[in-house]
Amino acid sequence: MLTPVTDAFSADLRARLPAACFRDLTPAYLEEPRGRYRGQGGLLLAPGTVEEVAEIVRACAAARVGVVPYGGGTGLVGGQVMESGPAPVIVTLERMRAIRAVYPAENVLVAEAGAILAEVQAAAEGAGRLFPLSLASEGSARIGGVLATNAGGVNVLRYGNARDLCLGLEAVLPDGSVLHGLKRLRKDNTGYDLRHLLIGAEGTLGIITAAALKLVPPPARTGAALLAVTDPRAALDLLALAQGRIGEGVSAFELIHRQGFDFLAETLPEIRLPWPDPPEWCVLIDLGLGAGQDPGAALEGLFAEAAGAGLVSDGLIAQSEAQRAAFWALRESLPLANRRIGAISSHDISVPLSAIPEFIATAGPALAGLGRFRINCFGHVGDGNLHYNVFPLKGETRADHEDKRAAIKRCVHDLVHALGGSVSAEHGVGRLKVEDLERYGDPARLAAMRAIKAALDPAGIMNPGVLLRAPA
Repeated sequence: MLTPVTDAFSADLRARLPAACFRDLTPAYLEEPRGRYRGQGGLLLAPGTVEEVAEIVRACAAARVGVVPYGGGTGLVGGQVMESGPAPVIVTLERMRAIRAVYPAENVLVAEAGAILAEVQAAAEGAGRLFPLSLASEGSARIGGVLATNAGGVNVLRYGNARDLCLGLEAVLPDGSVLHGLKRLRKDNTGYDLRHLLIGAEGTLGIITAAALKLVPPPARTGAALLAVTDPRAALDLLALAQGRIGEGVSAFELIHRQGFDFLAETLPEIRLPWPDPPEWCVLIDLGLGAGQDPGAALEGLFAEAAGAGLVSDGLIAQSEAQRAAFWALRESLPLANRRIGAISSHDISVPLSAIPEFIATAGPALAGLGRFRINCFGHVGDGNLHYNVFPLKGETRADHEDKRAAIKRCVHDLVHALGGSVSAEHGVGRLKVEDLERYGDPARLAAMRAIKAALDPAGIMNPGVLLRAPA
């Protein structure tokens, strides 16, 4: 049974930690971006070293006080806010943001968990390298949270998820011991890989304090195009065509529905849209090629062959890096426009690539049985990850449909599960999707997860209620 933070517990920690570790608990640490959940906390701590993190966790383990790790606060499934239960300690890694080392010849960078993703990208660029993980929230998301949730982003097609870009971890385990795993090795077959156990665990098995990250040489030349496709099936055929012609030079392949452009026009009129009358579906394709290769010519050749096959009807090829950036600004503005409209229910889902057209064709009519909605479907179609979000009609608000929210989510997730997909593609489970994991998860896998949690965190102090239901 967990206990809340008490005055005596706080006094004990003040005697053991420097004054700089203590922060005022402001509302910012108790909120999440969608505004659906409000957390609680008894104490906010900002350690500056791994030893201070360990001291905090040891104290919490001894007193059976819950610990909620806090990264950049950008998570969308409530993993950073604890609504109920005994008031926990919130641990923010914002003071631990150093780039400890860069090894350009090894293509490795070592960063502390509080480093912001954009800072890591800049440090890699300063060494003539690229850290290819890219998210809409990269200006505020922190490396510890990115790894704890195994974040994806737009370049998963070519470079993989956060898990694929991490060589080693330093972390504090639930008993306060420190895992010294910052190895820069590509091969290390010495038993259980605790790095992969902690990545994606969402802070339930420990607090990541630093990571050895993979870098890659930056592409010599880049290019991008917005291509209007006839339907999602044509988008998949275009992806196969692009990969056959260009190979691994295809870095990202994003599907965008017309509703996304309509939302941009409605909420962000200052953004210039690429077409006065946007197509029903389009894709944003991004290339990164070697020296001597011409992205513009590659995209022109792709468009010509795709048009001949009836896959595309129109297209815009970036003529400069500024135009490429403008294309990506459109794509990265879609979540902001969504938030301004206010979704009734948002879904971060993945299905096998070949099932994407069936899912899109089936989900709309299934939801029509629950009411009239606007649907904005977009996402990383190259890796099967769609953001399938349901909105009220113009003139209505999400509050008008709150009574339908659970049924909408169930409808979408049932279909995803039936197609062999996942109800959490890249945002994690957090506290929001615990019931979904119980409903759709494999029983053997869930039993193994519970056994791992019990073995490493027998007191249940680490991010209680995330991934697995907290004991009553």
